[in-house]
Amino acid sequence: MHEMALDSFDHAILRALQADAALTNAELGVLVNLSASQCSRRRQALERAGVIEGYGARINGAALGFGLRAITRVNLRAHSESDDDAFAAFLRSHDQVISAHSVSGDADYVLEIYVRDLADFAAFIHRHLLPHPQVLQVRSEIVLQTTKAAAPVPLDMLQPRPR
Repeated sequence: MHEMALDSFDHAILRALQADAALTNAELGVLVNLSASQCSRRRQALERAGVIEGYGARINGAALGFGLRAITRVNLRAHSESDDDAFAAFLRSHDQVISAHSVSGDADYVLEIYVRDLADFAAFIHRHLLPHPQVLQVRSEIVLQTTKAAAPVPLDMLQPRPR
């Protein structure tokens, strides 16, 4: 995918949608000073270009009983495309892994795991992750407090193209 050139209206639309993805095109138009139809066309173009990947609600997992979040670093035994593809498929098949990143540094993957409690975490690690044939080593840190949650894309760091 190539980088899309965005103007100040596109930036304003993205900023507004990052704050509230449930905005209608009419509400968005009022915020960014465009008509609802102009907002609709721009939003659709941003979606087609892959700039907007989707929409969703931020849910408080702790309020639903998910009381433990862990950051887990995983080292694999082998490094081939098929090994990486198989491990990525394994990660996608486990809902308790809410994010997974292939990284540089001392780990091959960094996972964010979200479960109800320590017993659920131990069960996932011991019954699923450690027995996986490609896993060599697992190191985890339990999140004690979140000081900054997943933040919006820092649009202000980009320069919009002139209108």
